[in-house]
Amino acid sequence: MNESKLNNKRTVLVGLAFLSICSFWQMYDSVVPLILRETFGMDESLTGVIMAADNILALFLLPLFGGLSDRTDTRLGRRTPYIMAGTAGAVILMNLLPVLDNSYSRQAAPFKLAAFVIVLGLLLISMGTYRSPAVALMPDITAKPLRSKANAIINLMGAVGGILYLGVAAVLYPTSRVADLAHVNYQPLFLVVSAVMAVAVIVLLLTIREPELAARNRELEKRHPEWNLAEDDGSGSETLPKPVRRSLMFLLASIALWYIGYNGVTTWFTTYISQIMGEGLGGASTCLLVATAGAIVSYIPIGVAASKVGRRKTIMAGVILLASCFIAGYFLTTLFSSINPVMFVAFALVGLAWAAINVNSLPMVVEMCRGSDVGKFTGYYYTASMTAQVITPVLAGSLMKKISYQVLFPYAAFFVLLSFVTMCFVRHGDSRAEAKSGLAAFEYMDD
Repeated sequence: MNESKLNNKRTVLVGLAFLSICSFWQMYDSVVPLILRETFGMDESLTGVIMAADNILALFLLPLFGGLSDRTDTRLGRRTPYIMAGTAGAVILMNLLPVLDNSYSRQAAPFKLAAFVIVLGLLLISMGTYRSPAVALMPDITAKPLRSKANAIINLMGAVGGILYLGVAAVLYPTSRVADLAHVNYQPLFLVVSAVMAVAVIVLLLTIREPELAARNRELEKRHPEWNLAEDDGSGSETLPKPVRRSLMFLLASIALWYIGYNGVTTWFTTYISQIMGEGLGGASTCLLVATAGAIVSYIPIGVAASKVGRRKTIMAGVILLASCFIAGYFLTTLFSSINPVMFVAFALVGLAWAAINVNSLPMVVEMCRGSDVGKFTGYYYTASMTAQVITPVLAGSLMKKISYQVLFPYAAFFVLLSFVTMCFVRHGDSRAEAKSGLAAFEYMDD
C-alpha cells in the first residue's frame, strides 16, 4: 500500500453519484430547450426563464439539503438517504416528460402544457434534494490534502456521465435523421439516461460504507488541526477569520462569473448551432462530446498539476484558456457554414480549461471549513454557481433575441475574463501543508 496515494477505486465508486447527476443535466440542458421551442412554441426569452427555474430552485434546495445532510444521522450515513430518495424520484418523473411532449405534439391542449411544467418542477425538486449531499460525500471520506486529486476523479466520473448521454444522442439523433421530422421523439433518450442514473446509484449503495469511512476521516482531521482554516467558537458554529472570509467571498464571486460564461454556452449551444450553422442536435452533441472528451483526458493530470503548482494558479490558467476558446468559438461559428475539425480542437481545449477550473474550485471552498460543515460549504459553492445559472439563461437568451445569436460567445468570454480579476484577490483555499509527520498520516485512508 502506498500511503501517499488516494484510494482511487473507492473515489471512483463515490463518483458514481456525480456521474448520475451529470448525465441528467447534460441531457436536460440539451433537450429541454428544444422541446420548449419546437413542441410548445416558446420564444428565447420564455425558454430562458424556464431553463433558469432549476437554478432558482437550486438556490434554496442545495444549501438547504446540504445543511440538512450535515445534521442527518442514520445507519446509512448522512448523505446516502438523500442520494437514494432523490435518484428514485428523478428516474420516475423524467420519463413522464417525453410522454407529455409526444402527446402535445399529436394534439395540443393547455392542460398538457400545464402537466409538463408541473412534472418538470417536481423533477427539479427531486434532483435538488440530493446534489449537495452527493457532492459532499467525497470530502466526507477524503483527507483535505488529497481532495484536488479526489475531485479530479469525481469530475472524471461526471464527464463519463455526460459522454454517455452525448454518445447516445449523437447516435440516436444525427442531423440526417431528424432534419425533416415535424416532431422528434426523445423517449428512448430519457429511458437510457434514467437507466444510467439508476444503475450508477445502485452500485454506489452496494459498495460504499459511508458511516465507517466518514468516521475514519473525522478522526484523521482531529489529529491534524493545522488543516483547518476555520475556528470553532465553542458553539459548534463555523467562524472564519476575516482574511479567510474575504477570500471565500472573492472565490464565490469568481465561481459565479465563470459559470455565467460557461453555462450561457452550454444552455444555448444546441439552439445557437441550429440558428447560426443549421446543425441539429447530433452536430451540437458531437461538439460537446469532444469538449467532454477533452475534459476526461485532462482531469487526472490537472489534479496532479494542482497538487504541485497550487489550485489557484491552475484555475487562473484555465480561466485564460477558456476565455480564449470562447473568443475562437465566435469566429469559427460565424466564419464557417458547418462544423469543422478546427472547432473540434477548440472544444477539446474548452474541456481542458473547464477541467482546470472545476477540479480545484470546490476543494478550495471546502478547504476553508471543518469536516462537520462540508455540506453547508458545498451549499455555498452551489449557491454561487446556481445564482449564475439563474441569471445567464435569461440574460444570454434576451441578448441573443434583441441583438443577435452571434453575441453568445463574446458574452461568455467577457464574464469568464471577469472571473480572472476576482481570483486575483483569493488568498486562501490552496492545499494545506501536510502534517509534520508527513504523508504517513494518510496510511489508513488507503484501506
